[in-house]
Amino acid sequence: MHTQVFTILAYFIVVLLFINVLLAGLVVFFERRNPASTWAWLLVLFFIPIFGFLTYLIFGKNGKREKMFYEKEAYDQKVYYKYLFHDRHSIEKIQRQKSLIENRGRLVEAEYLTDLAYLHLNSGNWMTFNNQVAVFNTGKDKFEALVRDIRKAKKFIHLEYYIWRGDKLGSRLLDELTKKAKEGVEVRLLYDGMGNSSLPKDFFDKLHQAGGYSAAFLPPFFVRINYRNHRKLCIIDGEFGYIGGFNVGDEYLGIVKRYGHWRDTHLRFEGDAVDQMQIRFIMDWNFTSREGVVPLEDKYFPEREQYDGVETQIVSSGPDTQWKNIRNGYFKMMNEAEDHIYLTTPYFVPDDSIFDSLRVAALSGIDVRIMIPGNPDHILVYWASMSYLGELLEAGVRCYQYEKGFIHGKTLCIDGSVASVGTANMDVRSFALNFEVNAFMFDTELTKSLEADFMKDLDSCIEITKEWYDKRKWWFKVKEAVARLVSPML
Repeated sequence: MHTQVFTILAYFIVVLLFINVLLAGLVVFFERRNPASTWAWLLVLFFIPIFGFLTYLIFGKNGKREKMFYEKEAYDQKVYYKYLFHDRHSIEKIQRQKSLIENRGRLVEAEYLTDLAYLHLNSGNWMTFNNQVAVFNTGKDKFEALVRDIRKAKKFIHLEYYIWRGDKLGSRLLDELTKKAKEGVEVRLLYDGMGNSSLPKDFFDKLHQAGGYSAAFLPPFFVRINYRNHRKLCIIDGEFGYIGGFNVGDEYLGIVKRYGHWRDTHLRFEGDAVDQMQIRFIMDWNFTSREGVVPLEDKYFPEREQYDGVETQIVSSGPDTQWKNIRNGYFKMMNEAEDHIYLTTPYFVPDDSIFDSLRVAALSGIDVRIMIPGNPDHILVYWASMSYLGELLEAGVRCYQYEKGFIHGKTLCIDGSVASVGTANMDVRSFALNFEVNAFMFDTELTKSLEADFMKDLDSCIEITKEWYDKRKWWFKVKEAVARLVSPML
């Protein structure tokens, strides 16, 4: 009897291992992956049979994305980018834009700004010249400004958020939107299906009853769980546009004990950059919604006064774009820096090229400083971040932990000349899997203001020195090693 049970068990193990080898082969031979990501998934597949493969199907498989989002990209290019670039802008205007970009680069004697602008222009992101920008570092200031602008709305309000909580702040904003919908203002709210999976199903009912619309971007049906809409946008009457790191929830006001003070960066635009946010929202909404499709009409893109202002490109990236546009922008900025690089990110899990750019910059004598939270919300990502920072310390990068509360801003400032603020973290997930949107701004005054905020935040930080890092405990090293091993999957 025991021999028979042993034989059956042995047979089962052999079959299981054989199936696992076949499944692992799918990763190696049929997925075009970064080798580091491939090895990380192979470890999961070999050491956690069957369950590991189910995890891979949910979080790792790329095949479904290739069909779903490549078709979206082709349609976006054919319809929406054509409308923005050619139907609304003449050939003469496009040539004038290129001339202005080139002249601007020569004017400030920084040719890399011209190259960066062309990089984004060639991937479908129009340069805008007449923008006014307000910067918000606290949720209280940002949401009070947003409520004031919502109350001014006369035509439409378009919102897109990764997280919309059903708490006091989320309910307050929903009440404001419902009032505007009752007044006849067109209200559309797009939220991520996974980021809001815990919301009550009837949460937006009163908005719908008032004539407004809401839609969930890719509800978490198995293979779709990995591709999240991490964008945060609000466009009001085509006059005001908000972009940055704040989602909608009480924690973003700094009133949730778990996080304490919430430090973030968000921008309010007036000017032609708002058109770029609008086209981004329309593309995402029409891909998601099965009702209330937004047509391409000039009412969503009002004519406005032309004046000198903050030169800006609104840049999107994600599974529906051919290139890793935001990551490429980061890469270009870092490689061309001549004096300093100031980076704030809640998650620091860079790919090899970004990591090497920072290391080479520091070795070249450039002042490279990186700030991450000391009170992390994802502990595995924190340990992975520390492993990368430890290596950068060797090259002379200065690293800091923000201790006042939780820092969630995604900002990159270079040489007091160019800055990026938006939704994309400095991690492989934001580079390749999430739908993200950033503002790249070519303006000395604004960039220096953001850099001053960075320097002020250093007062609330503890510096991670090489001496401290070299003395870390053994269990610290073990956690780092494990997190670093699986970091390509994070």
